[in-house]
Amino acid sequence: MAKPVQMPLDLASAPTYAAADFLVAESNRGAVSRLEHWVDWPDFAYALSGPDGSGKTHLAHLFAMRMNAQLIVARDLRAAAVPELAEAHGIVVEDGDRGVDDEALLHLFNLLRERERTLLLTGREPPARWPVTLPDLKSRLATVPVVTIGAPDDALLVKLMVKLFSDRQVRIGQEVPAYVLPRLERSFAAVRAAVETLDRAALAQGRPVTVPLAREVLNLSPDQLDE
Repeated sequence: MAKPVQMPLDLASAPTYAAADFLVAESNRGAVSRLEHWVDWPDFAYALSGPDGSGKTHLAHLFAMRMNAQLIVARDLRAAAVPELAEAHGIVVEDGDRGVDDEALLHLFNLLRERERTLLLTGREPPARWPVTLPDLKSRLATVPVVTIGAPDDALLVKLMVKLFSDRQVRIGQEVPAYVLPRLERSFAAVRAAVETLDRAALAQGRPVTVPLAREVLNLSPDQLDE
């Protein structure tokens, strides 16, 4: 009879987007300040850009909660919904560079400007680089000022790794990020992937997350490993 295999459960909690959970560092301090002082924007619209996993969605949710704005993912924006959306105090349109209905976004842009409502756009790229085809929309997006979340520094990556493990109810020693981070691509996405990989391996093997586990399960090239 085959021996039963215990399958690990992924207990990672869903993101809460609470203000206390957002990690402020040099790479995102400018974006945080700009969104906190939205009343000082030079125009009704602003854009937030940055790489995947950099905290754009978290900041967008905090901004929406702070000013009682409505948040919508760009791909879900439809022209029929624009008049109702434009009644809100403000609108956040997320991930505009991943595809959006040009006509709907142009209509929303024009209505919000006319009604002096606030618009925040987010994407990996600034709006001027979004793959839109309508000339009128292109020209409007090109005028939107942009604040960018920069590349993460070491201090932020350490904080992020510790927080991501904490979200999974996993405690790690300071030696784990000290070993892992120099061997990863310097990105939020790489840290998230490493945390997920290590957590799954630890659950499957019934072991704590340690440096020896990281040596075994992370896909590191030979020249990255300790002598």
